[in-house]
Amino acid sequence: MTEQAIRPRWAVALAVLAGAFGFVTLKSGGEVLFIDGAGRQAAGDYAPFVLWFNFLAGFAYIAGAVGLALWRSWVVPLAIAITVLTVLVFAAFGVWILIGEAFEIRTVGAMTLRCLVWLGIALALRGKFK
Repeated sequence: MTEQAIRPRWAVALAVLAGAFGFVTLKSGGEVLFIDGAGRQAAGDYAPFVLWFNFLAGFAYIAGAVGLALWRSWVVPLAIAITVLTVLVFAAFGVWILIGEAFEIRTVGAMTLRCLVWLGIALALRGKFK
C-alpha cells in the first residue's frame, strides 16, 4: 500500500488550509516588502525580521500543502520545522517588544495564529507515517 492510498480525508482539508495560508502570507508580505503603496502604509510599525520570516515561510506553507495533499512523509518534519521556527521568531519578537521597539499588536495575534495552526498540523500528523 502506498502513502497516497492511506491518506485520511482530513489531510485534504489541512492541505487547503495550509495552501491558502501560504498564498495569503505571500501576498500580504510581498505587498509590504516589494510594493511601495497601501499595503506598506497599512502595515504600520512592523518588525522587519518577522515580516521577512513570515514571507519566506509562506513558501514552506505551500510546500506543506503539497505534501499533505500528496500524503508524503516528508511533510511531518516540515510541519515540525515550521512550528519550531515560528515559535522561535515569535519569542524573538517578544524580545523586540520588551526592548521597546515599535510594533503592531496585530502581529502578536498573527504570530499566535501561525503557531497554533502549524502546531495543530504537526500534531495531526503525529504517528500517521510509520
